Amino acid sequence: MADLALVAATFGDRLHQAGLSTTPERSARFAQMLDLIGPTTYHQLYWTARLAFVIDLVMLERFEAVFAEVFRGRVDVADIVRNPNAPERENPPQARGEDKQDRQGSPAPTEGNSPPGVTTPSTDTNDEDNDDGREALVAMAAEHDALRTKAFGVCTPAELEQLGHLIARLPLVPPLRRGRRLRPHDHRGDIHWRATLRQAHRTGGDPIHRQLRQPRRRPRRIVLIADVSGSMEHYARAYLYLLHGAVRAVGAEAFVFSTKLTRLTRLLGGRHPQLALNKAMMSASDWSGGTKIGEALAAFNDGWGRRGVARGAVIVIVSDGWDAGDVSILAREMERLARLADRIIWVNPRRQNPKFQPLTGGMAASLPFVDHFVSGHSLSHLDDVLAAISGG
Repeated sequence: MADLALVAATFGDRLHQAGLSTTPERSARFAQMLDLIGPTTYHQLYWTARLAFVIDLVMLERFEAVFAEVFRGRVDVADIVRNPNAPERENPPQARGEDKQDRQGSPAPTEGNSPPGVTTPSTDTNDEDNDDGREALVAMAAEHDALRTKAFGVCTPAELEQLGHLIARLPLVPPLRRGRRLRPHDHRGDIHWRATLRQAHRTGGDPIHRQLRQPRRRPRRIVLIADVSGSMEHYARAYLYLLHGAVRAVGAEAFVFSTKLTRLTRLLGGRHPQLALNKAMMSASDWSGGTKIGEALAAFNDGWGRRGVARGAVIVIVSDGWDAGDVSILAREMERLARLADRIIWVNPRRQNPKFQPLTGGMAASLPFVDHFVSGHSLSHLDDVLAAISGG
């Protein structure tokens, strides 16, 4: 089994060599995060390391280069720091050492005379453990990297649990809207006459300095409505992780439906995802039952949409479109919802099939009111969902 502390310390040392400000405490935090979360994919490993080490976006470019060099062998550390005296990539290690000796008139660093902070090849047991630990961690990440493209519907419960930690931490960025309140601005906006005249008192009554203001920008509300009927059973649990992450991260509203609508916002607000998901599944008494999308949307519009929850919001509906109810009700409620919402995103995992056509009654009735139609059937395709939410 990989020595996570050794791997974390080595990675922190590589970041330090590349010119990044790192501390032993951050390396220790990285090791604790690896032990707590458990690396499953290259993508998760990246975000775990980034959360532990990157405290300023200025560091991001160098961090990504070092991360790729350590865990995928893509970049030379000398390239990262952009050292003008650095040798070319294609030179072998011996040639690089000889070149450095010729330029500086001193021998290249070797075992026993290495300057502080420089790692050199060695046959020491610690270096062998370091290589073994890093190789074990890379192998473990590469082994599970295929989960990113694996459809949720064919994942085992253990794989869904591994993916759930990643799904709940996806960077959900809500779009911004124009707020009612105004804020001062130095260069753009309308003249704030009251503030301008107040400032004129300091210049003898002459309005020399114009005070400007413009509307504040506020994030739009995000509402997620997931189908948990029998036809969506294989995907429902994966999207519960997304609902949990959205509620925790941006205060989204979360609902599920089968034959009736159930609000899960409060239940999914807990810190422990598994406990929250279990409570959510128990509260939905019609879990894996029939499907009545139209009646569920009618309950949402009557009970929540008219109260302002859907007004100007981004609505995300996760369903395969199979509706056992009256399709005319679904069309009517989608039209009502479209008038309230900023945009409607429909996520249908069956869209992944190249031969898919929206011929079912529920899907055909809903599409005229849908702004974005995506599949979202795997972790990698959730990027399309996030892009549609953020307005990309």
